[in-house]
Amino acid sequence: QVQLVESGGGLVQAGGSLRLSCAASERTFTTYPVGWFRQAPGKERELVSGISRSGGYKYYSDSVKGRFTISRDDAKATVYLQMSSLKLEDTAVYYCAARRPFTSPTATRAADYDYWGQGTQVTVSS
Repeated sequence: QVQLVESGGGLVQAGGSLRLSCAASERTFTTYPVGWFRQAPGKERELVSGISRSGGYKYYSDSVKGRFTISRDDAKATVYLQMSSLKLEDTAVYYCAARRPFTSPTATRAADYDYWGQGTQVTVSS
């Protein structure tokens, strides 16, 4: 079973940037569709970005489109989320999640993802 470890969260001023990393325990991570979710206090967990195993399909929620970029480095078994022009409302715990190998990358519900990291806090200050 693949294990996911997020890193890169922290405190940043509004307008700043952060890059989150999601490192997998298996080199076969290349076969897993991956998503980045976030959950703010009192809110449901939401998908902000997803990427297919090939990287040819990428999804962004309307709230982050144009500001966040998802990518993957299969040699490092790592998926990244580059976050720019951060806003106060981006404050949340960010989770990396993966679906089973060779499944569709277009799932948007948290329940459709099978493997989860522990989360990393992103706090945007004014």
